[in-house]
Amino acid sequence: MTIAPSIWNTDRKLILASKSTARRELLAGAGVPFEIAAAEIDERAVEDAFLQRGGASEKLPGILAAAKAIDVSRRHPGALCVGADQVLTLDGLVFHKALTILDAAHHLARLSGRTHRLTSAFAIAYQGEDQADITMRELGSAQIDLYLAFVGDSALTSVGAYQVEKFGVHLIEEIRGDHATILGLPILQLLSCLRREGALAL
Repeated sequence: MTIAPSIWNTDRKLILASKSTARRELLAGAGVPFEIAAAEIDERAVEDAFLQRGGASEKLPGILAAAKAIDVSRRHPGALCVGADQVLTLDGLVFHKALTILDAAHHLARLSGRTHRLTSAFAIAYQGEDQADITMRELGSAQIDLYLAFVGDSALTSVGAYQVEKFGVHLIEEIRGDHATILGLPILQLLSCLRREGALAL
């Protein structure tokens, strides 16, 4: 019987503290075995406390990623728990997921013709982050309405109200940065971290 090769080099489990489809697909595509256990934290409370202490908005994803990893690790001692988060900023303002289609339209109107920044971070035993700058096309209200009619409630599932790996690619003029960072998990840095932990054989 042939045994399938594995790059996982430890008995410790890897647990992804995220329900993000894009993050799951990045890890699965890299052939890394993992389980999922969503963090149970109040992200807005963590964010408010950090920003009120004078924290920089672009450092926020690292804080949130660490909070998620710690929360899940408390319920799964001995596992390598990966927390991840992403923040969209424009002119120093942090954008959150839109709550309604009207909110999504307002987000897209503010991003129209501008370059915004996505900062993605992860935390395990170590923490890493990366950034990508995205310039959005000039969008009129009719184009925004048409886009939202196509994507519907999926506009409410990501910061910025778009998913660049899907129909949101029509909104983008230029991307400067790593594709995995845009999807919310700097996969190259994460794999490097797991190698330092001795968890990867490749």
